[in-house]
Amino acid sequence: MMYDETFMKIALVEAKQALNEDEVPVGAAVVRDGMVLSAAHNIREAASDPTAHAEILALRAAANKLGSWRLSGCTLYVTLEPCAMCAGACVNARIQRIVFGAFDERAGCCGSVADITDNWFNHSVEVVGGICEEECSKILKAYFADKRQNKQDRIDCSNETI
Repeated sequence: MMYDETFMKIALVEAKQALNEDEVPVGAAVVRDGMVLSAAHNIREAASDPTAHAEILALRAAANKLGSWRLSGCTLYVTLEPCAMCAGACVNARIQRIVFGAFDERAGCCGSVADITDNWFNHSVEVVGGICEEECSKILKAYFADKRQNKQDRIDCSNETI
């Protein structure tokens, strides 16, 4: 558990970087044999790329570093439970474990809404959720609360008479 928390902190640093860039604050890191192969954060808005999730970017960078798409023996640490695309990418990459922080009750596909990592396909992935959950949830809640407040402020201003 302590080992998982150590690597989740790296993903949290990435999530904070995403927050600073006004992206949904999700961070990820790929680790094998105690060595961080890659770390990334969401850049969907900046890249105008629907696939630029932290997990996808971290998986790509790790595969690049290893010179293979097969990430056997690797663990993906991510601050938010992966969506269908990211969970599927983990299955395709042969990731051994996914360790995530916050549960995603709306789109999580590692147990919350669906679980495509568990024997659906040719490879299953061990999943551990809730590591550093409070800190991971806090940054996401703050981001979305700010977005809702800013949206409300824009709506309120548009109703004012000049």
